[in-house]
Amino acid sequence: MTTSTIWSSRNALILLALTHLTSPIAASAQRGGGGGGLDSAWIRSHYSKREVRIPMRDGVKLFTSIYVPRDTTKRYPVIMHRTPYSVAPYGADAYVRALGPSGTPQFAQTGYIFVYQDARGRYYSEGTFVEMTPHVDNKRGAADHDEASDTYDTVDWLVKNLPTNNKVGVYGISYNGFMAMASCLANHPALAACSPQAPQIDYADGDDDFHNGAFLLGHTFSFYTNFGRGPRTELGPDKRYPAPPIRDAYQFFLSMGPVGPGSRKILDSATAPFWVDIFGHPNYDEFWKIRDIRPHLRDIKPAVMLVGGFYDAQDILGPFSAYDAIVRQSPSTDVRIVEGPWSHGGWSRGDGDVLGTLRWNTKAGPFYRDSVEFAFFNHYLNDTAGHLDLPRALMFRTGADRWDRFSEWPPKSAVPRALYLHPGGKLSFEPPPALSGGDKGFDAYVSDPMKPVPIMESIHAQGQPAEYMTADQRFAARRPDVLVYQTDVLTEDVTLTGPVAPVLHVATSGTDADFIVKIIDVFPDTAMNWPDDASRFTVAGYQQLERGEPFRGKFRRSRSVPAAFVPLAPDSLQFAMPGINHMFRRGHRIMVQIQSTWFPQVDRNPQTYVPNIFEAKPSDFRTAEMRVYHSPARPSRLRVLVLP
Repeated sequence: MTTSTIWSSRNALILLALTHLTSPIAASAQRGGGGGGLDSAWIRSHYSKREVRIPMRDGVKLFTSIYVPRDTTKRYPVIMHRTPYSVAPYGADAYVRALGPSGTPQFAQTGYIFVYQDARGRYYSEGTFVEMTPHVDNKRGAADHDEASDTYDTVDWLVKNLPTNNKVGVYGISYNGFMAMASCLANHPALAACSPQAPQIDYADGDDDFHNGAFLLGHTFSFYTNFGRGPRTELGPDKRYPAPPIRDAYQFFLSMGPVGPGSRKILDSATAPFWVDIFGHPNYDEFWKIRDIRPHLRDIKPAVMLVGGFYDAQDILGPFSAYDAIVRQSPSTDVRIVEGPWSHGGWSRGDGDVLGTLRWNTKAGPFYRDSVEFAFFNHYLNDTAGHLDLPRALMFRTGADRWDRFSEWPPKSAVPRALYLHPGGKLSFEPPPALSGGDKGFDAYVSDPMKPVPIMESIHAQGQPAEYMTADQRFAARRPDVLVYQTDVLTEDVTLTGPVAPVLHVATSGTDADFIVKIIDVFPDTAMNWPDDASRFTVAGYQQLERGEPFRGKFRRSRSVPAAFVPLAPDSLQFAMPGINHMFRRGHRIMVQIQSTWFPQVDRNPQTYVPNIFEAKPSDFRTAEMRVYHSPARPSRLRVLVLP
């Protein structure tokens, strides 16, 4: 089966807007109109719009659009969205087509004050924009400002100047999720609830830019051809810097050569400063550390609901890592996490029952918007709201098509086990057997950075198609530079939950190497589209990617201090992949694939150690033999948690 995506250049730019959920109107548009029957005419008749410039403690004024119910007999809770992507449409007479989180009509019908704010230094807000603004814990004066202080000052103005009930909530997805996460730290007395959704938490170690030291080339390049290229007061793609036409992402990025010199022909320090900044910081240094908000997630007062998608291609780590940090560092905080079968932002639009080739029976999107998101905010912000029936962890069980309610995450009932690699391409919960005659104790393949394994069988225009997260992996299993291990046919359902942690014993004939690990659900040859539905296409034999992550080998000792491999000397590495909650059904198999390229999702490792891969020379890119061990002395495995 061929899984393909076809994008035009225009669609690639639209994808960027949807990926980062730009403005109320853009968020509405991606929901196919949004608002559940509400429209700008209804909103105009029930809400008045104001545009104000709210002063911050350092004198900078932030442009803010405010929608207030026309009924003046009540006081209302406030729901706020802060963004670097514009609060269009501008003008007191220009109304959005949907209001509030996900455009869910209950918010507007119940009665809320809706606040949308351009971030500092973006569009019509004054000041200087700093990407992933570092948080300042101990502020000593007006000059010490960040997203938390801007939120505090905004909330303070709102409750003093609007007919509020002194309760404010904040929300946002992706970069706006980061802003919502930072807003949780404002700790204004009126800030009662916040929902960071797919929040960017750590650019350099798990979110948009880097995963385990490997650079996410396709997504990051495509984003910076459109974002952060100077102050903006104009909506849409920046006409000063047209994006390059990309019809075949694989060939486009391969032709670019080494990323630094190749991309600087398109994105330079004058037009895309943050893109160029990345090249000067290939290791996890102070530049990245100060942009990691997790160490600051302490003493959080408002209730927090983190939201994400198990199939989020951009910011899958954010909700999990933020939840872990809050539970450890702020134990008194009322915190929840919700994960569904969604791509990036998929919970805010559509039915949430399809991704790429795969479909499921549960309409997870409407359920979340009506029974989770609205219920959460209404409980904490609306004085008349009643009991909130939400568990600590609400997790969709992919493969089983149902929701699980857990009192903690990962669930306490889960049992630690390991899936071991065996000779002959076997995968088992049992350790590998003793070596027999002629068994070298490892499998090997030759990795050629000039012929990298593609992320999908067919890639057009954009280097990180959303549906790669569940794409059929049969094309990769057929390649000689991909190792394949799989269990026998399962005789009972097996549910893996929580993080998946590979432990690999490896060697390379080069001095650097990437190792990509994928865990895959192999459908039986008789499978129909889940749920069984003969009216739709079959997925017989489908190899569904359930989770895949790269690891840059030079960082096996430290993400901050790289180290070269000794050629063909056995070594080891381990890391954790973001959590799953997936049932491998009876009659299916569990598969693991291991490879050393994943292009253009991940930039090419030259397989020769260089201090900065971005600045590698073409001559540094060399083929290398990769070995993965599976002996009793070096048992490569995936540590997993199994639900009983």
